[in-house]
Amino acid sequence: MAKIKPLLPSLRQKKRYLAFEIIADKKLEVSQIKTELFNKIKDFLGEFTLSKANLDLVEAKGNKAILKVSNKYADILRSALILVKNINKEAVLIRTLILSGSIQKAKNYI
Repeated sequence: MAKIKPLLPSLRQKKRYLAFEIIADKKLEVSQIKTELFNKIKDFLGEFTLSKANLDLVEAKGNKAILKVSNKYADILRSALILVKNINKEAVLIRTLILSGSIQKAKNYI
């Protein structure tokens, strides 16, 4: 079987890492955060744009987390996060800490 060649770096989709903090009265679980966040973002962007944005939750510690997103959709993701007002009927406020091109710099903020 022939081996598939990897994509050249110039053809790969560029990514950004968005570190953010969820301010809430209660401590929320990571599974709750991920499910609700993706549903709210899907409502705002739609399924097609969400798939093109290549969104992924990389890491979460407490109420801070890092999302990986395509560089073309980073600003749209920020605006979608502003619209998230509650998670599991708990009022929340999402604050962006940093948008970075490297995951190490984003990890310094969580």
